[in-house]
Amino acid sequence: MERIAVLARQVVFAERAASAQATPCSADVAKEIAPTGKLRVALNMRNEMLVSGKSADGTPEGLAPSVAAAFAEKIGVPVEFVPYSSVPDISKDAEADKWDVAMIGADPSRAEHVDFTAPYCQIEATFAVPTTSGAQKCEQIDKAGVKIASCKGANYTLWLERNLKQATLEAIEGHDETYEYFTENAMQAIAGLRPKLKKDNAKRPGTRILKDKFMAVEQAVGLKKGRPEGFKALSDFITEAKKSGLIKDLMKKFKVDKDLAIP
Repeated sequence: MERIAVLARQVVFAERAASAQATPCSADVAKEIAPTGKLRVALNMRNEMLVSGKSADGTPEGLAPSVAAAFAEKIGVPVEFVPYSSVPDISKDAEADKWDVAMIGADPSRAEHVDFTAPYCQIEATFAVPTTSGAQKCEQIDKAGVKIASCKGANYTLWLERNLKQATLEAIEGHDETYEYFTENAMQAIAGLRPKLKKDNAKRPGTRILKDKFMAVEQAVGLKKGRPEGFKALSDFITEAKKSGLIKDLMKKFKVDKDLAIP
């Protein structure tokens, strides 16, 4: 019975993938999107929610690589993953001819050279505070005298830079370095993605995570500007991938459905 259930899920998954790829792109649109003949996809390898790991041959695996591979199949070109260790590095290369699409969080500061689709998933960002803190909600963090540590270049950090009114933000390079800075300087809060903060609880002894969120990072696909027909095709694909259930199926496949939401 279990084998039958697995086979049934595989059939449903295949049907949904086919649905998202139902209308093929013209050769002109494919060339506009992927002028080198390959869809070069920039991936943030440090986001474990989106890039779960690598296959035996080193190919990135996870939600983001799978969504990109499905789109490459739709437009009829092979996919080539371009790994990065951070989103700021991806953004720095946006003007260069190193990738065609980027699987990153949409943010106004990253939109100079790319157009972003609607998000295909989102991840809650919240604060961890010392267990002695009286704060119960995120809105209580933005007060005079409060110092917040946050990872430099992250979507939620960029959001805080634009939206904090009274609290002081310290942007630190690297997650572990941010935890260390938070502890060594006896700060009042540390910002992060909820799944990451939960996973790294042991690295922040004496802290607790607030139950609400201050924002949600919207994971989207960025395509180089100046490719209007390609952007329409990509946007339509993302819409259909959500509608058909393909995104949800991939989230379940890589066991991130409890940490991510589909907007």
